[in-house]
Amino acid sequence: MSAPLRIAVIGAGPAGIYAADILKRSAAEQGRDVFIDLFEHLPAPYGLVRYGVAPDHPRIKGIIAALREVLQAGVVRLFGNVRFGEDITLDDLERHYHGVIFATGATRDAPLEIPGIELHGSYGAADFVSWYDGHPDVPREWPLEAKEIAVIGNGNVALDVARMLVKHPEDLLPTEVPPNVVDGLEASPVTDVHVFGRRGPLNVKFTPLELRELGELRDVDMILHDDDFGVDPDEESLKQNKQILVISRVLEQWRQRETGTASRRLHLHFWSRPDAVLGEDGVEALRIERTRPTEQGLEGTGEFREIPVQAVYRAVGYFSSPLQDVPFDERRGVIPNIAGRVHDGSRPLPGMYATGWIKRGPVGLIGHTKSDAKETVEQLLGDEHSWWTPEAYDEQAVPQLLAERGVAWTDIAGWIRLDEHEIGLGEPHGRARVKVVPRDEMIAVSRDER
Repeated sequence: MSAPLRIAVIGAGPAGIYAADILKRSAAEQGRDVFIDLFEHLPAPYGLVRYGVAPDHPRIKGIIAALREVLQAGVVRLFGNVRFGEDITLDDLERHYHGVIFATGATRDAPLEIPGIELHGSYGAADFVSWYDGHPDVPREWPLEAKEIAVIGNGNVALDVARMLVKHPEDLLPTEVPPNVVDGLEASPVTDVHVFGRRGPLNVKFTPLELRELGELRDVDMILHDDDFGVDPDEESLKQNKQILVISRVLEQWRQRETGTASRRLHLHFWSRPDAVLGEDGVEALRIERTRPTEQGLEGTGEFREIPVQAVYRAVGYFSSPLQDVPFDERRGVIPNIAGRVHDGSRPLPGMYATGWIKRGPVGLIGHTKSDAKETVEQLLGDEHSWWTPEAYDEQAVPQLLAERGVAWTDIAGWIRLDEHEIGLGEPHGRARVKVVPRDEMIAVSRDER
């Protein structure tokens, strides 16, 4: 059998965990042992599954069960609360491993370059999602002061944000929503949330499941506008797609509903391209331009409308962050790569690989993440000639390095301890869990230092 392969994975979300699992299995098929260390800047694993999925989506969070199996199967060592570029560097990795897979995902909001987007009361959806999901590195309070709110985007994140803004907070209590989030939402004066999409109702990016959940909200009227329908000449061909057909039927049912009795309203606007956020000291309105379909795609009609709102949330996509000493494409928001091999523009860089959203951009679901990881792992295992040449193996070398630097890292046993602690906090209240939010408290529970 060949000498053991030692690989570092940066990022403990689905992309990183699946890459570790596929690498372990693929190496075994080649008769090779592989030791994998998973580094995560948060004290807990699972990335956007823990911190990017709305708390009232327990079915989606079921993905965690599959990820937990990988962590608890002895496939990897986990080093949580370790920041790449600060607590451990690329030079450190090159001394201790044959290679590294970057799987850091995309957690920032993509920019929306329209006038007024910087006004007070204009927010990125990713920041709001991090707040309501109890991310330890965002403020515990969120300014929920607006009665009328605009959400820009027609994907699942836009619908999550709209639903969380308009949903009555007591209906979130059975979930893992943190207590400070419930308190914030209870103080919100919101009456109307407007969701805007550039394209028509049959060109949306959200799924039927997400859409149906909106219609199930208690004491919320769904408001649609007749001039948004019957515009697309390709309507019948679009409905050949079963998913689009379901979405069309749901929207048509809502158009027939009686409205006017609920205390809150959720408005869906289509054929509406954001043109400017209006206001002086803060957001006062969103100006949109009506659009229409063309053979080339989409064009503005020259008709503008102003919708009074006091807050704007842009949910137009996620964007990755650069990593220290690693090439980064600022325009696309990815690590430049060819089939997962990190590239500096002129050649592949030895020992460096990427997978997930940092590799291909923030598109695709879990199935794409697995196929991504498989492609990257195939490249890595075929590159033995260009792997790094690490120092002699010592399984305590990395823990000793982190200890010398004063890093309070968390491991798999610590995550299990934190997981059980959060579930225990929720049990007396009939809740799935109560998520621990402060980073220092997460670390103390994980390391059993309370």
